[in-house]
Amino acid sequence: MAGGKDGVGRDRPESGALRRTLGVRDLVVYGLLFIAPMAPVGVFGALDARSHGAVALVYAVATVAMAFTAFSYALMVRVVPRAGSVFAYARAALGELPGFVAGWMVLLDYLLIPAVAYLFSGIAMEALVPQVDQWVWTAVAVVVTTALNLSGVRVAARAGLAVLVLEIAVLCVFVVSALVALAGGGAERGWLSPLTGDGSSAFSAGAVVAAVSVAVLSYLGFDAIASFAEEVRGDGPRRAGDGAHGVAAEGAERVGRAVLFCLALAGALFVLQTYLAALLTPVSSAALAAEPALQGAAFYAAVDAGVGDWLHDLIAVSKAIGAAFAALAGQAAAGRLLFAMARARRLPAALSAVEARSGVPRRALLLSAVVTLGAAGWASREDSGLGHLVSVVDVGALCAFTLLHASVIGWFAVRRRGPGFGVVRHLVVPLLGMAVTVAVIAKASGTALVAGAVWLAAGLLGYGFRRARRAVGGDG
Repeated sequence: MAGGKDGVGRDRPESGALRRTLGVRDLVVYGLLFIAPMAPVGVFGALDARSHGAVALVYAVATVAMAFTAFSYALMVRVVPRAGSVFAYARAALGELPGFVAGWMVLLDYLLIPAVAYLFSGIAMEALVPQVDQWVWTAVAVVVTTALNLSGVRVAARAGLAVLVLEIAVLCVFVVSALVALAGGGAERGWLSPLTGDGSSAFSAGAVVAAVSVAVLSYLGFDAIASFAEEVRGDGPRRAGDGAHGVAAEGAERVGRAVLFCLALAGALFVLQTYLAALLTPVSSAALAAEPALQGAAFYAAVDAGVGDWLHDLIAVSKAIGAAFAALAGQAAAGRLLFAMARARRLPAALSAVEARSGVPRRALLLSAVVTLGAAGWASREDSGLGHLVSVVDVGALCAFTLLHASVIGWFAVRRRGPGFGVVRHLVVPLLGMAVTVAVIAKASGTALVAGAVWLAAGLLGYGFRRARRAVGGDG
């Protein structure tokens, strides 16, 4: 299809190009959907136990730690505004092989996080409606969200906005109910305890740092915003007079702002909800540490004790629906990454096709849906499958983040290609970001590290095979 204007004055994509229809609000919707506004619910008990009660402090520190990664994304999307996100950044700044490794490793995140989310959604819905098997709910979630993604990025963003409003509304109900309960009955712990520890164990900076290494995983997903860099509206031609380049430049600015805003908003929501939950929790952090079986439901126990089980059920419904739409955002990001890597001839070229009517990479999205459904099926049949799946996802994302920070250093500090090299912005910040991601990778389970190594080895073999074929065919 030729480039041009459609009936509403928006840019039509050229053949094989994505369609620019998203605004900053849409980007934030995708980011928050992927993260989930109430992501700490499932890990609250474990973090409370590990941090000796200073769980809100853990999330405050984790937000700062992840800000280094968000800042690196904002820097790189402005100079390499491409759909491949970290794949495109590392390829431009570090070379073909590092770029492939970055893209291949982050595929573990974008392909498998939706599998985790779909499985969570099925489990939660089965608990609410036990007459229907979780696999029915999981399949329904896959079909609905895949259909929305295939309908176009704008349609999916609108549906996602409706679900995000629901999730934030439930969070607001929790916040108001918790404040009312605290005003009427007082706090179970000291008012500063979520920031200083509950006193059942001595405050330990080391314990807080150890908990931060787990808490940063709650933020995985905000980076998916950068995958939509080629689908963001911009007013470049009217303001800069330089055609498509102006559109891309302004779109990249919007992506950078959305990444930073999404992380800041998620961090504020995480700190607020964990602060209130800690005040309502009737069990000390030492008791949670002594009885790990209590940790998974600790947030719900706090809600039941402080507010009532009616809110427990409301949060559970919100989490079930929200998980499915977190998978929608993850599937969309995976589709863009597969598309970008195929366009660069690092994956089969068939995945780079863009459907003319919807403007989305249909084949890449369908492949993402098939892989995530298969991964969810495997995890559901293994006793510790879900835990292993989550760990492998974390390793993939954090390896890609490490190469993202290396890309900032490579582009600005080594190649000096960006405007105005700054020691703090382009060297100190990415080095601090790398320190965070490497430290978290070091704490991953042995199984996750082995799985990540196997995935990397498979990718490198495929990369070498494709290069050899192109060399033989004279397509070097």
